[in-house]
Amino acid sequence: MKKTSRQLQKEQTKELLIKTAFKLFSERGFLSTRISDIAGAAGVSHGTVFVHFPSLDALMAEVIEVYVGKIAQRTHELADSGKTLREVLCAHLNGIQEYEPFYTALVTENRQLPPPARDAWVTLQSVISLHFSRAVQRETEAGKIIPIPTSLLFNMWLGLVHHYLANTDLFAPGGKVIERYGETLIDNYLKLLASKGAE
Repeated sequence: MKKTSRQLQKEQTKELLIKTAFKLFSERGFLSTRISDIAGAAGVSHGTVFVHFPSLDALMAEVIEVYVGKIAQRTHELADSGKTLREVLCAHLNGIQEYEPFYTALVTENRQLPPPARDAWVTLQSVISLHFSRAVQRETEAGKIIPIPTSLLFNMWLGLVHHYLANTDLFAPGGKVIERYGETLIDNYLKLLASKGAE
């Protein structure tokens, strides 16, 4: 059935609000952005936002779901053909890089986000974890990396990346952390894991 012009306009307005909120969340963070900021930047009335989203939490959750989905999909596409742990780590960083300011806001504010938004965040980590654990298993069995529980290795990797992102002002003021430190993080993380026989 063909959509009416009103339905199309409603969909376009909703998409505009999601894109505008994404931009503001990336620039200001989630907790510093208000509905009125989003409405003003989108050029719509405050009430128009509530036609599409019952609350800021609902809008936030949808924006996170949409863009975390894009990051997860991109990471999955890049990592799916990756056989080595290095390739998977590169895919992870490349998946983040396009959306780095938004991802950084998630890293720094995720514990204060509403539950649906946090669920989307956990889903993203699960996608990465799947590819990561497969690569770790292959390389541990081949004697390339020392045997350490995969969950610990994964948390070490995320902790390293998230520490750099959460401290962008220290590591890459006015720039991008992944662009500046991505290769260094991967190289040194892998050196920590290399078994003596693989050196």
